[in-house]
This record gives sequence, C-alpha cells and structure tokens, in this order.
Amino acid sequence: MPLPQVCVCYLVRERAGATEVLLGRKKHGLGMGNFVGLGGKLEPGETATDAAVREVFEESGVVVHASALEARGLLSYHFPHREAWSQESSVFVCREWDGDPGPSDELDPEWFELSSIPFDEMWDDARRWLPQVLAGASVRRVFVFGEDLATVVSEHTPVA
Repeated sequence: MPLPQVCVCYLVRERAGATEVLLGRKKHGLGMGNFVGLGGKLEPGETATDAAVREVFEESGVVVHASALEARGLLSYHFPHREAWSQESSVFVCREWDGDPGPSDELDPEWFELSSIPFDEMWDDARRWLPQVLAGASVRRVFVFGEDLATVVSEHTPVA
C-alpha cells in the first residue's frame, strides 16, 4: 500500500553575507514543538509542487510560484510502532517568493543561518540530509523510526 504523500519546502535567502533558511516551530499535531520546513499533506488530485505552493502560503503567508521550486528529492518515513505516521515527502527548495513570512495557526516562522540550524529541536532525520539539500544536492532516503517515535533506528538509500 502506498504511503500518504506530503511535501516540505525550505525557503533560502542571502542576508548580510550569510545564507539563511526559514523553519517554523510547529504549534500542534505531528511534530509539535519541533522546528520543521513548511509543508504538509497533498490534497486529492494535487501534485507535490501544487501542494508546496499552497502549504507555504497557508503556513507563512508567502507566495511562491511553482516555477521557482527546486525539486530536491523524496524521503520515506516509516513508523512501525505507529503506522499512521508513515509517509513519503517530496522535498523542495525555493529562493524566490513574494511577501514576508508571518505566523499562522500551524507554525511560527524563524530564519536561521545555515551554521545555526537547530537540529536538536528538529526531527532526528533532518541532520542526516538537510545540510546536503541546502548545499544543492538531491536526496532519496528511507528512514525508520524506533519505538520512541522520535529516533531514527535505520536508514538506507533505496535501489531504483
């Protein structure tokens, strides 16, 4: 059975000679309290690109255009101890948008220099792939979380 489809988008900007990424502190639901990228579930009939455009707007008020999204890969998350959390996420980076990020019902956005990303306040998998994506790479990984629903217990790159 295919995994539920979600998307995540990282807005990246240059500010005062440093590269920054926009993360949001999740206010409720899966990952509450963690810093996350902007994104969420795909609606029926929606592409990952369309969902990223919609989710970024809903979560931050920022308007991104599909043509500005850089597809950076696909991540599969498996939670054997809570199957309902398992999902597959399309990953995007965006460097051009309209508007300034503001808080929403979902999250409070905050800019971080790449050297100061709060990995200790993010999902355990983020440190294993996000730096490469923000440096321009693409990813395809599978993560399995343990009984605590927070710790990655195995990871691999799927064979095509």
